[in-house]
Amino acid sequence: MKMSRLVAFSSSLLLGTLLALTGAGVAQAKESAAVDYVALGDSYSSGVGAGSYDSASGDCKRSTRAYPALWKAANNPASFAFTACSGAKTGDVTAGQLGPLTSSTDLVSISIGGNDAGFADVMTTCVLQSEATCLSRIATARAYVDSTLPGKLDSVYSAISAKAPSARVVVLGYPRFYQLGGSCIAGLSEKERSAINGAADYLNAATAKRAADHGFTFGDVTSTFTGHEICSGSAWLHSVNWLNIGESYHPTAAGQSGGYLPVLTSRA
Repeated sequence: MKMSRLVAFSSSLLLGTLLALTGAGVAQAKESAAVDYVALGDSYSSGVGAGSYDSASGDCKRSTRAYPALWKAANNPASFAFTACSGAKTGDVTAGQLGPLTSSTDLVSISIGGNDAGFADVMTTCVLQSEATCLSRIATARAYVDSTLPGKLDSVYSAISAKAPSARVVVLGYPRFYQLGGSCIAGLSEKERSAINGAADYLNAATAKRAADHGFTFGDVTSTFTGHEICSGSAWLHSVNWLNIGESYHPTAAGQSGGYLPVLTSRA
């Protein structure tokens, strides 16, 4: 009986030790499996509008409050490369942002396409010119999304896959700018605001389709920004800012942390 108890105790002790070692092994495995993350894209990814820009990034205006930097701070990836740049178009990504991508890259995030479609010119036209001219410029942008943008997105996505074939690629979309029927009493007409929101949805739909066809994951941010559009009274987007025109219609720091970061986190 005593021998049986001794054997049982020894077995339990051995089993506990093995479980402890196995747990440690799992923890070490998780730590060693930390991802190599590369953040690409335009001003919505670089963090224009969020402030706290890295002076070394120059005109790219990469912010410590942008969603890629916030994800990095929260997840401690094995490596982090942040090449997103204000004003970037699809060709700028392929020409100048893909350097950090390798066969070891695990995660890539990107927002791109808005500048190709003429986002800045659309907003300038709508703010400064007539409603009819605004709506006409939006129609031109939508036609571009139909005819030309898909091929440009294909080029970027194919280049990412070629350089980082094992990476999980998360393509982030754009928010709707306006809460219709909201608190704004001046500025654009409700018809213009509705058309601008519709154009954002149109761009997102085209981007999501191209992303899916390349096996990428699309991150729709319209739901996280709902209730925080311009005219909402709790906006996570800058309205037109004549003193800092470059930040106009870009996410605030709250838009990056509350609108973009949760979407990337849920899909990374």
